[in-house]
Amino acid sequence: MSAEEKLPARRRVTLTGISSRAWEHPADRGALTALRELRGFDDVLKALNSLWNERAYRLEFLGGAIRVDHRQYPRVHRLFAESAAALDLAELPELYIQYDRTLNGMCVGMSKPFIVVNSGALELLDDEELRHLLGHEIGHLMSGHAVYRTMLVILTNWAVALAWLPLGSLAIRAIITALREWWRKAELSADRAGLLSGQDPAAALRLTMKLAGGGDLSEVDTAAFLEQAAEYDRTGDLRDSLIKIRMVVGRSHPLPVGRAAALRQWVDSGAYARVLGGDYPRRDDDRTASASADAKAAADSYREAFATSQDPLVSLLRRLGDGASGSVGDWVGAGASRLRDWMGTGTAPDGSPRRDGDEADAPPSDGR
Repeated sequence: MSAEEKLPARRRVTLTGISSRAWEHPADRGALTALRELRGFDDVLKALNSLWNERAYRLEFLGGAIRVDHRQYPRVHRLFAESAAALDLAELPELYIQYDRTLNGMCVGMSKPFIVVNSGALELLDDEELRHLLGHEIGHLMSGHAVYRTMLVILTNWAVALAWLPLGSLAIRAIITALREWWRKAELSADRAGLLSGQDPAAALRLTMKLAGGGDLSEVDTAAFLEQAAEYDRTGDLRDSLIKIRMVVGRSHPLPVGRAAALRQWVDSGAYARVLGGDYPRRDDDRTASASADAKAAADSYREAFATSQDPLVSLLRRLGDGASGSVGDWVGAGASRLRDWMGTGTAPDGSPRRDGDEADAPPSDGR
């Protein structure tokens, strides 16, 4: 028995009846609201679901991976059950371990989502870090992200298949780019869910460090890693800003330093402690949640990020906006609200009625 196994189990708070709104990043929640209210979006989902052979996809893992239960990977099953219990999820989804040495996991499916974790995670993570990763994937499931991630998978496959057709490929790739932007925010939401399931901020930060540098953290310092994240945000000039945009736009996940900084900021804001103290939205109230409040929170989130970013390009835009009647940050936030209204109510961003045939670009999806 390892020294870790001899330690008494740390008591975690059960977040009874917690709604996924408790951990969802405002931009993620606003995008979900807009997607769900988009006219005809349910029909698109149904069409994609009919084309997505979920049964065949599940059979691939049933035949080529190991399904976790109390007999197979019992340690993982115990941590999985504990993560789900902390988030008050009564029914465990299927969990598979597949052979892949990379540190990753995913939640996929439309009618009955399931979770897959790579064998590399079992090799590189201790119990607390693995509990956080499993809670992260449970967060995706409870937020309904799996449906939209599956949608991204389908569209990505279509983009490859239609590469020979310039216009069709470009249209699909534009949707994929939008979905990836949303998914990067969904990843930040799931990171918060992972933290709430494991309730160990140090372990959550260690996981982001292992995503960046591998499994051995004996010579890595958490404070230095967070300083590195701050340096990444503020470093360089306009050329570096453009390089960072190019680096991120094709990614489905935020960079590890960004994830660490975002999670630390959420903890430091007091939101994490308030949730553990019982101050959080309940699932029973989800039906009465205000869609307009979600949209406003999303716009405010982008506005705040714009106002506090130390990125050179953003700093320049702020300076250019200082003398104007309205700051660029206000324009960014208001633009996000107008886009959501256009998508949800049929009103164009300029206030005019949306004509039949106009298309709204939906804010986005993807995730570990």
